[in-house]
Amino acid sequence: MRASLLQIDVNEDESVESRRSRVASLVREQAGADLVVLPELWTTGAFAYEEFGSEAEPLEGPTYEAMAKAAGDAGVWLHAGSIPERDPEGPLYNTSLVFSPSGDLAAAYRKIHRFGFDKGEAVLMGAGEELVTVRLPGTTVGVATCYDLRFPELFRGLVDAGAETLVVPAGWPERRRAHWTLLAQARAVENQAFVLACGTAGTHAGVPQAGHSIVIDPWGEVLAQAGAGEQVLTVEFDPGKVAVTRDQFPALKDRVLGLAAPRR
Repeated sequence: MRASLLQIDVNEDESVESRRSRVASLVREQAGADLVVLPELWTTGAFAYEEFGSEAEPLEGPTYEAMAKAAGDAGVWLHAGSIPERDPEGPLYNTSLVFSPSGDLAAAYRKIHRFGFDKGEAVLMGAGEELVTVRLPGTTVGVATCYDLRFPELFRGLVDAGAETLVVPAGWPERRRAHWTLLAQARAVENQAFVLACGTAGTHAGVPQAGHSIVIDPWGEVLAQAGAGEQVLTVEFDPGKVAVTRDQFPALKDRVLGLAAPRR
């Protein structure tokens, strides 16, 4: 399986419309890949909180339309990162979109864990409630977003739902880049799954981004990692390694504690 992670530079001097068009062209250039992944909130910047309201879109808004067409033109599965979604009957959401090679929407995931500690995203956006997996030829993808990476129980839930490849778009800050790599490897090892974590480059509202998108195998080995700036990280991996790893080292079978709520 060939995956391309597009580590987009979110430059505040570039308009959202220009970046949307540029990213659509980058997606089309990945024809021949099986899966293309974009970062979190690449239209606005994950830390550009003041822009969330003005740049929020309905689910089937301009980014949806541009990415659906790009996926169809390239003939790829596209995890289009996330957008600030405006629900006409509710709050804003940090929503990820996944498109099939025909350009159809295959899944939408509203980010469950909101970052900000009672400010920023944590107060401006609503929390999602549903885990999301998508069946691709050869693997089942579990979808998570950025801050979700710090909550292992979410990934256990995705594995219980059949996930073998965990895709994590992010707008992760440079000052916590060591955590980015550490947590991505931990999620791969403990779930015996591939992790494809795609971050942004550039600076969002004065916050330098970590970049360093990364692909990790079920043993925690780094298959490929990007640098700091905008780039396309392409890697080939064998989804069958998940089943082999889980068979050779069946740690998941020894789980004792589940996700059930404690008795009161």
